[in-house]
Amino acid sequence: MPASDLPFGPLPQGTVHLCIDMQNVFLEETAWHVPWMKVILPAVIELSSRHAPQTIFTRFRPPDDPGRMPGAWRRYYRRWPQFTVDALSSGLLELVPPLAALCPPAEIIGKPTYSAFASRPLLQRLQARRTECVIITGVETDVCVLASILGAIDGGYRVVVPLDAVCSSTDQGHDSLVEQYRNRFSQQLETTDVGTILELWSG
Repeated sequence: MPASDLPFGPLPQGTVHLCIDMQNVFLEETAWHVPWMKVILPAVIELSSRHAPQTIFTRFRPPDDPGRMPGAWRRYYRRWPQFTVDALSSGLLELVPPLAALCPPAEIIGKPTYSAFASRPLLQRLQARRTECVIITGVETDVCVLASILGAIDGGYRVVVPLDAVCSSTDQGHDSLVEQYRNRFSQQLETTDVGTILELWSG
């Protein structure tokens, strides 16, 4: 994709790569397995390794006690009791090894819900970096990535999504959201690919 396909111009200083939930629990053969994750992983690794100091990884962390979660989250974990912290096998909640190896200088921030922007530590880090633009990658296109994109848009950030570095557990979910990204949110979200970002981002 040529650079001209980023309609809002060059990536500014302070741009952050926000990588959503690239964890073993989604890569391995669990009930939350995301088959396409292994396909996008090389692109995510390339972007993260080239810009490790500007990369923040989120890590979805289920609750120790689902009964303390608000409202519908309790119903959610009654459906998925094997995915509470106490029930999960050791290491499943960790980042996949090639990404974990980048920390530091990359950072890891935990989140208990879908959106990364529900995390106060993330907001503090973005403010400290004077971030105006976030590049969002990871899983899943129609769940945590979507929620994080909307959180970034609500916060007034410029949002760039390389489509070869996001995926879902279903083709239908991914494809329908890509259409929404390109059309419904076209004034607040730019879609591109990792190669274009690497050409344009000197941060």
